[in-house]
Amino acid sequence: MVEDDDELRAAVTAELTATSLAVTQARDIAEADKALTKAYDCVVFDRMLPDGDSAGYVYRRRQEGWAVPVLFLTSRDSLADRIGGFEHGGDDYLVKPFAVAEMTARVLALCRRSADGRPSVLRVDDVVLDSARREVRRGGVLLTLSDKEFAVLEYLMIRSGQAVGRDELLEHCWDTSADPMSNVVDAVVRRVRAKLREPGVIHTVHGRGYRLEA
Repeated sequence: MVEDDDELRAAVTAELTATSLAVTQARDIAEADKALTKAYDCVVFDRMLPDGDSAGYVYRRRQEGWAVPVLFLTSRDSLADRIGGFEHGGDDYLVKPFAVAEMTARVLALCRRSADGRPSVLRVDDVVLDSARREVRRGGVLLTLSDKEFAVLEYLMIRSGQAVGRDELLEHCWDTSADPMSNVVDAVVRRVRAKLREPGVIHTVHGRGYRLEA
């Protein structure tokens, strides 16, 4: 979420976090560029930032093959401005002032587009995760998982059979406020294991992290 208005950025981030998304915040293009060395499902850019028009930055990244969906926010509402946003690589365009709920719906739609090619229902052994319904079942029994537990299990199932490091889980399932030195990942994995019950499908890979497999 790249926005120089602190109050708006905080409100939008809170709304997106409430939908279980992990959100990284930036105030300008320079901060965003540093954050975008990591993988994201969507980026929201205010057009006019302290260090320039973000459309130019997105256009340059598109020329390099960058394919992450982008939503532009702006108070510039002319037809030429909106067309310019799309021509510079934007995937969606929202004019200020806007309803935060609408922006959240648009971001979720772009995140789903980013995940195209990934099945919405993931299965490993008798564990079934439905991303669209946000449901997890084991042996047909519906389980109750928190947003963070769901996100961790979903990522481990996407990477089924592969070793996934704690840092990788932090990057994909938490925002930048998470302390990489804490045991927050291990604590969430323990809770997920307990809810899945035996036989265990999440295995510890010593020195690497975790692997989910039957």
